[in-house]
Amino acid sequence: MKKVTILISLLLLMATYSISFADDLNLTAESAILADVDTGQILYEKNPHLKLHPASTTKIMTGILAIELGNPNDIVTVNDETPYIIKGSHIALEPGEQLSLDDLIHALLIESANDSALVIANHIAGSTEKFVKLMNEKAKELGAMDTNFTNPHGLTDENHLTTAYDLYLMAKYAMENEIFREIVSNYTYTIPPTNKKSESRYLKSENKLLYSTEKINVDGNLVPIKYDGANGIKTGYTTEAGNCLVASVEKNNRRLIAVALKSNGKEVFADIHKLFNYGFHNFQNVNVANENEFVDNFKVENGTIPFVAGIVKNNLICSIPIDSSDEITKKVILNEELKAPIEKGQAIGKIEYYLDDNLLGTVDIISTMAIEKNNLSMFLHQIIGKWYIVVLFLVVVARAYIVMKKRRKKKYRKAYF
Repeated sequence: MKKVTILISLLLLMATYSISFADDLNLTAESAILADVDTGQILYEKNPHLKLHPASTTKIMTGILAIELGNPNDIVTVNDETPYIIKGSHIALEPGEQLSLDDLIHALLIESANDSALVIANHIAGSTEKFVKLMNEKAKELGAMDTNFTNPHGLTDENHLTTAYDLYLMAKYAMENEIFREIVSNYTYTIPPTNKKSESRYLKSENKLLYSTEKINVDGNLVPIKYDGANGIKTGYTTEAGNCLVASVEKNNRRLIAVALKSNGKEVFADIHKLFNYGFHNFQNVNVANENEFVDNFKVENGTIPFVAGIVKNNLICSIPIDSSDEITKKVILNEELKAPIEKGQAIGKIEYYLDDNLLGTVDIISTMAIEKNNLSMFLHQIIGKWYIVVLFLVVVARAYIVMKKRRKKKYRKAYF
């Protein structure tokens, strides 16, 4: 059922469209995307399906699987191999060291620890290979069809690739999880002493959108990297991947997710600023359709009542350019044959909403009442139908008899004279 629900959500997502009208935001990133979380609409895109190395943004998938499949209170023992084979960012785990899974997930998502990623993978699936299989299965389930993971940490591998669009889908899904959302909204965390470490570990996130007063140039203005309302989620960097950032913001009753891949240094933060600014300054969310809104009375065939009132099943919120509400049009589409019986709440059609001939979204029209089949009407219809055939047959026979009789009289007259 869960997979079906996700599939339906993805189908609804594909029914929306990109409403970007910005030709160029002057981004450094080679690939980028901006989406409204609540409407699922893409507000801006730049090479959104270009396959690139994701670096540590990979850990979004590792983290959500660890949360969904593991118990945060589990005590995990570090294996003998991981501390000596890992490269890049780490928290200096030692063979035999014991930590809670919760601490390891915080290390994964805040400090971006690669050793933590491998330990988590082995704990959840028994091996890195099996965990990577789970990662790829989850990606496909979410609709991330251009993604292929080969490890849980994001260190460069020629076959370890994803896209800005796919990372948006993964980030949107992950941010619906309360535990994940709480972790990535923080930029510091302390791991207490363990059986191998006598001192606490102090972690700090590289997602400077959450805290940094350092200035960056955004469209000619020097502003702090910290972005008002930012609440996650993950940075990444390797030489091959460049600077990557998947970011989330919530303010003015709106939630946006932006992705920038293969940017340069601090420009990745400027790119995200430009994307978020574009989304907040140029778009608004409007209620295009309201639940229980009356649509029309529709004719019903063979019913005890000849008409049924149709109403809108649910609200439909859409992201549209500011001050364009009056330009929205709608198209009512009824089911081909509206016949009784009809159940209360049954879908009897749909309404499609358009802006500039582009589909914004669709809502179902449902009936306000149950209508039973009119059996008497059907019976009379059948009887009348049968009598019609009988009468028609008698008319044909009578006409044939009259014609035959006339021919006989004509023949008799010729013979007499």
